[in-house]
Order: sequence, then structure tokens, then C-alpha cells
Amino acid sequence: MQGENQESHLICTKPKFGKSPRLGWRTRVCAPHYNRSVISVIQVGRVDYASGLRLQQQLVELRKAGEIGDVLLLLEHTPVITLGRNAKAANVLLPPEQLALRGVEVFDCDRGGDVTFHGPGQLVGYPVFDLRGFDSSRLSVLSSLDQHRRSPTVLKTLGAVDYVRRLEEVLIRTCADFGIAGQRVAGLTGVWTEAAPEAKIAAIGVHISRGVTSHGFALNVNTDLDFFDLIVPCGIASKPVTSMQKELGAAVDFNSVAESVSRNFGTVFASQMLWVETVEALLGNTVGVPLKAPSNFRELHKDDDSTWA
Repeated sequence: MQGENQESHLICTKPKFGKSPRLGWRTRVCAPHYNRSVISVIQVGRVDYASGLRLQQQLVELRKAGEIGDVLLLLEHTPVITLGRNAKAANVLLPPEQLALRGVEVFDCDRGGDVTFHGPGQLVGYPVFDLRGFDSSRLSVLSSLDQHRRSPTVLKTLGAVDYVRRLEEVLIRTCADFGIAGQRVAGLTGVWTEAAPEAKIAAIGVHISRGVTSHGFALNVNTDLDFFDLIVPCGIASKPVTSMQKELGAAVDFNSVAESVSRNFGTVFASQMLWVETVEALLGNTVGVPLKAPSNFRELHKDDDSTWA
């Protein structure tokens, strides 16, 4: 198939471990020239939802201004329930005060869709991409998407639906890397297991403004699935939620999953993936790109169109 032999590339130097990324950097610094075929990857560790959202919003502003290239944030959140624009209050099964006693925050956000949970052991990815920079004619056909469901490409640039399908593809390939067969389910967004009963292993929710994406995906790696009993996940009561750990019967190395996700992003989006140690490195304030993700997640210190399912 067209482009199936395209693989991601890593431009590598010896890893250098410095300070954790900070949220207070300036936004008026001129960034170095960036390559549109490169996606920078920043793995920032476990953060509360407000801090992660603030960092994401700053990156979106920089991307819209053309001061940085495309970025993929990889992180974990402390326990939080997020409500999209179409969230139904009845899908949160406990009042906020009882959730707080369990250490679970509640946040409204600007993505579409209903209710979901983020927490430790779940790999969350926030791609901050300018979709106008992706030439659909140069991207490979999605092999896991049945021909009869494949929408013809009308626009040269990547559209919202094709973008979401490609996020699903990244996650299907990542699950396959660990021996888990994933699939799409007709009429629903996200990734589900093929083994019966089909269960949701990854949720996808995006927001697109002026062609720039935010929010993204949540892949259950070693997630405590009991947290999902606090909600009706994505408003779907009839299907269970699962994790890589549950499917495999053992905990999964988190950093190996992050590396797999990065590699599959490179393949599916026909881009080079560059691991960047800090947010400041995007602005050219440091030199050096690690070969792969840091061996341990770092703790991050606090200092339009949308869809979710």
C-alpha cells in the first residue's frame, strides 16, 4: 500500500537529564527554524490536570504563532474526571465532595463529548499539531481501516476525521506491539479489544482551533480500573473498560509503551520523532535530543472543532 514502507526516524544524541520542564517560560522568544516533517516529543511525567492543561495551552499558542513545530506531549495525570462540552451530569456517579474524599478532581474542558477519567498508570498524549502542515497525499493508507469504511481524501491537508482515525491507528499499532489485538468499533471513537467481550482500552478526544490540535488520547496501561466505576465512561454503559495490564495479566513497562507510541506516530504521520528533554529546548535554549524516552518519568513541578469518545 502507498507509504506503508515509510518508517519513523530518530535523530539522536546521548541523553542528557536536566531540570524538569517549567510552565513559566516566555512566549515571545524566537524559536529556531523547525522542520515540518519533525514531531518533537516531550515526556513530562505525572502532573495535575490544571498544570498539564496550562502547558498544553501555551504550546498551542506558540504553534499557532509559528514559533514552534508540531509537538507530542506524553504524561500521566493525577486522578481527575473531565467533562466535555456534551457531558451529562448523570454520568458522574458521585457528587464532587465525595470524589474529593477519594482524591479525584473534576474539570470542565473545551473538548467535545462526555465524561472520562485520567489517572496514574494511564498514558495520556496531547498532540499539538498544525494539520495544515500534513499533506494527505503523502501519508500512508491506514491498513487497519476496512476499505468500505475508508473515506476518500478530498482535501490535500489532513482533515479532522482522518486525524482521529490516525490517532486510533497509532494506538492499535501500539497495542499490537505488546501482543494485544485492538480494533475500531463502528459508530464509536477510540480503540477496543478484539477479544470478547470487546472493551475500551483507549479513548480519544480532540479539539481543533485554526487548524491546530489539542487534547488527544488516553491509553490505559496499568490504570486502576476501579476509578471508572465512578463514571459512565464516555456515556457508554454497555461496554467495559480495560487496560494493557488486565489484558496481559501483568504490569507493562510504562516507558516502553511511550516509546512505542512515539515510534507509531512517526510511521502513521510520516514524520521524524525527536525526543526533547525540556520545554525550553523547543525554543532553542538547549542542545541535544535523546535517543529514547528518559528511563524514569520526571515529576513536573507546578511553578472550533472537537470530539471525544
